[in-house]
Order: sequence, then C-alpha cells, then structure tokens
Amino acid sequence: MAEQTAHLALPYLAPSQAQKHVTHNEALRRLDGLVQLAVEAVDAVTPPGAPVEGERHLLGLSPTGDWAGQGGDLAVYADGAWWFATPEIGWLVFDKASETLLVLKAAGWTSV
Repeated sequence: MAEQTAHLALPYLAPSQAQKHVTHNEALRRLDGLVQLAVEAVDAVTPPGAPVEGERHLLGLSPTGDWAGQGGDLAVYADGAWWFATPEIGWLVFDKASETLLVLKAAGWTSV
C-alpha cells in the first residue's frame, strides 16, 4: 500500500502508528491548502515579506528566496512556513488579482 494518496499526496495512517493525529493533521493542512483553490498571484517569483496564514501563490518558472527551486508549483503558507504542491493537468484555480478562473492544460494555465 502506498504511503499517500495519488493526487493530493494526503498521508495515510499506518497500522499501529503512534501519534496518528500528526498524520491526520498533515492531511487536513494539505486539504485546506489545495481544495477550493484561490491564489493571490499567478506567475509569482518573489515571496511576500509578511505572508498571511493560508496565503497561496502559483509560482513562475524562476522564483527566488524561500520559493527558489519550486518553479511552476503552488506555494502555500501554513504554520509559519511555505510548503509546495505540484499542480496536475485539470486543476482549477481562481486568480484573485485578475478575477479569472484558470485550468491547467498541457500547454500551461489557461483562462476558462
């Protein structure tokens, strides 16, 4: 059995696992960051100086600072740190800045 789900990388609880709440809370944190996806910016390259808990950004190809090496990923700020997810074909995101709904196609993010 895999250690996480195929699409959202939610961690599974292991049989006889101690501290199951840690794994469960990690799954809830990922769900909170990935479901009903609305981002502050698309093609972002510089992390904000004072991010707000739950803030999300779709990163450009060459981000800097805390986002370096995460080009094309989704950045989510939670529990005082950034975590990243790689979007899959078919994901939908609402861009708050342009008030546009986008879908990820093979050619990239496209307005719906």
